[in-house]
Amino acid sequence: MNSHLEKPYVVGIDIGGTNTVFGVVDTRGTILANGSVKTQTHNDINKYIDEVCENLLPLINAHGGIDKIKGIGIGAPNGNYYKGTIELAANLPWKGIIPLAQLFQDRLGLPAALTNDANAAAVGEMTYGAARGMKDFIMITLGTGVGSGIVVNGQVVYGHDGFAGELGHVIMRRENGRVCGCGRKGCLEAYCSATGVARTARELLTARTEPSLLRNIPSESITSKDVYEAAVQDDALAQEIFKATGTLLGEALADFIAFSSPEAIVLFGGLAKSGDYIMKPIYESMEANLLDIFKGKTKLLVSELKDSDAAVLGASALAWELK
Repeated sequence: MNSHLEKPYVVGIDIGGTNTVFGVVDTRGTILANGSVKTQTHNDINKYIDEVCENLLPLINAHGGIDKIKGIGIGAPNGNYYKGTIELAANLPWKGIIPLAQLFQDRLGLPAALTNDANAAAVGEMTYGAARGMKDFIMITLGTGVGSGIVVNGQVVYGHDGFAGELGHVIMRRENGRVCGCGRKGCLEAYCSATGVARTARELLTARTEPSLLRNIPSESITSKDVYEAAVQDDALAQEIFKATGTLLGEALADFIAFSSPEAIVLFGGLAKSGDYIMKPIYESMEANLLDIFKGKTKLLVSELKDSDAAVLGASALAWELK
């Protein structure tokens, strides 16, 4: 008998710096029930797991109980797929090395797999989204940071230590590179994340004198969403910010294509939803900088997964692989 029929559901848990979201998911990628808790409430990891489980168990019980669940997939910053541990995650309240998969496994009696959030997004896209049927693609998440999940021959590349795929930390600018949250200078993340777009906006507003809708917002509180809203209203400076961001990201993508010759690059996150303002410069810059042999071969796609669901779906997709 097909094991999917015996155990038709999986659980996805996404641990973010602010919120932890979780859900019960079926084989088609429908989230049947979901919930969330604040990640930062408990410095004690065991209390945190108790709180997640207290909120998750009623959802599981409403869908036939633990017996109907094949396993749990978890996405988290610095999640190590090999070891099931979170290590040295800057934005999480627990320090050191946390055996997260094992803790959930012990608590719920279900097999659990853990990976980092961008790898989870890649697995979700391959299972339920734009990369269905693809064996080679790169997922780029454009959020507070820039994350990536690299899929080669149908498998996520984890590297020998479980941490492969940190394309947000390739160095794009050696001269006067911006300081990145990782402590190094000139990383892609410092320019092409949502945070990077806001930094570019502040720099341009200071360096230039022309009028812009963005000047109506206190400089420190400008977000990438503000830049998008100004761009839609034909604000030239806002459009230029997206052009600069997209051009730099396109250069980076041309380099990534040289590495694994992916069938597609899938962009995920709020920035990717900024339409042609950012997609056009990304595509033009990517094609302009590609080695001739790669030109016109790699599709640039925007994720098909809804932002609010993608993290849970991506994490849940890991669980179908569990034995």
